[in-house]
Amino acid sequence: MKEIGGLDFKGKDIISINDFSRQEIDFILEKAAFIEHLDYDTKSTLLKGRIMASLFFEPSTRTRDSFTTAMTRLGGTIIGFDSEKATSIKKGETVWDTGLQKQQEYQS
Repeated sequence: MKEIGGLDFKGKDIISINDFSRQEIDFILEKAAFIEHLDYDTKSTLLKGRIMASLFFEPSTRTRDSFTTAMTRLGGTIIGFDSEKATSIKKGETVWDTGLQKQQEYQS
């Protein structure tokens, strides 16, 4: 991902709000306010060419559907799975390895 608004989010792992600086939080909230007012009757191209990996290891229908809807409305693409059954976890693959595999598949 390229630098956005003077901030570089490439490779940033996000676990909690504490992983962001004040400047990053302000930037994200400004972008959220802009996105909130988009006309969803017309498909946006804001995230055209971007892919979001949606890796759910347990059922979470509302969260998964909310993320999918948002990404689609902004012109992006979704890949991933919605249960552990769609992974090789039971064969001993770690969650980390599963994530790396998905990343490699979709970067090629």
